[in-house]
Amino acid sequence: MLGFQPYETFQLLIETGGIDRTNTLLIAACDAYTRRGKATAPEMEQFEALASRLFPIAGPQAKAKGAAILGRAEVLSPALERLVVDNIGEDLNTFLSFAKELSEATMLSIVARYDVPGAATIAARPDLSNAVLAKLFQMNSRKVYRALAANTQIVPRGAYLSALARSAQMDHMVAESLAKRSDFDAALLAPAFFDLSDTDRLKVIQAFAHRETPVAPIKKTIEQLTVANAELTRALMKLYSENRRPEVTKLLSQITGLDEVRCGQIAHDVTGSALFVILRAFGCSAYDGLKVLIHATSHDADRSRALADFATMFGNVTADSMAYLMSAWRGEVNLLELAKPEYKPFTETSRRTPSSLTPAHNPVVEQAIEALARIGIKRAS
Repeated sequence: MLGFQPYETFQLLIETGGIDRTNTLLIAACDAYTRRGKATAPEMEQFEALASRLFPIAGPQAKAKGAAILGRAEVLSPALERLVVDNIGEDLNTFLSFAKELSEATMLSIVARYDVPGAATIAARPDLSNAVLAKLFQMNSRKVYRALAANTQIVPRGAYLSALARSAQMDHMVAESLAKRSDFDAALLAPAFFDLSDTDRLKVIQAFAHRETPVAPIKKTIEQLTVANAELTRALMKLYSENRRPEVTKLLSQITGLDEVRCGQIAHDVTGSALFVILRAFGCSAYDGLKVLIHATSHDADRSRALADFATMFGNVTADSMAYLMSAWRGEVNLLELAKPEYKPFTETSRRTPSSLTPAHNPVVEQAIEALARIGIKRAS
């Protein structure tokens, strides 16, 4: 067997040798099997019988070393996998991560014993069966959900989509991973909006572009206040130009119904993304909204680029969709409704889109930026 000792010789050595001999035999046998490459069926069967006798009577260190060596083998049967998992000790996660193949039974056994580090390692593998995925999603563990969110081999749909979206509301690291995925609807990250980076916040807003949304509970309140839209923009311009952000906080709290802590975040957000949501939800046009944003934001060299992005979004996202986003901040809507066909975006970015239509070359946007640049050097009255 294995090209260097007949099986009977191993049997004799086990029966006549002590623990030290057993330790040596175990490590030598595991090393020989690993070096063998792809073992034949008879060889694997013989080695299973040998290893099953050696592992139980070997010392702890020899067990761990032998299992670590065996874990690098090209092919392992389910029985040999169990021996590795049961004996490898602290190197278990390394084995689970780098094993070329891992049986469903082994994965399920790790999850069943609620080994969170091991389950999180398995959740990052690309070869997960539906049975394993179902068990992983049932685990109440942030580590496991972070691994699942970052695993691009898992298609976020159905129950998996719901579970990931709920997890993103409670764990900003899950939200960050999902925001980076092109196959995840960033609109579902609305409740985690304030935990995301500046770039990812814009992704959430852009996910509402060219999209119908359910009626937002806050819409009636907004309709009552839109008659004073001009007064609202003038008040915000004045407060921002005089850097009276605490007063902006109070004003936003009065008109949005959001708590003061959240309104304080919006008022002090120098990127303007959260303020954009408020302005668009209350029906502000690009010109009026940008007059506020130019005072509220600080972009330095990127100022024109950022304002151009906002100007484009004023045209692409509706007031109703931003009202819906505000309602999501208030916890008043079930965002999973957006997965219904009638609420899917009806246009997608195409590679064939002419470059002349991009924000940087949009004449309407350029005119708005030029006008606002002149306004920006004056104090709002």
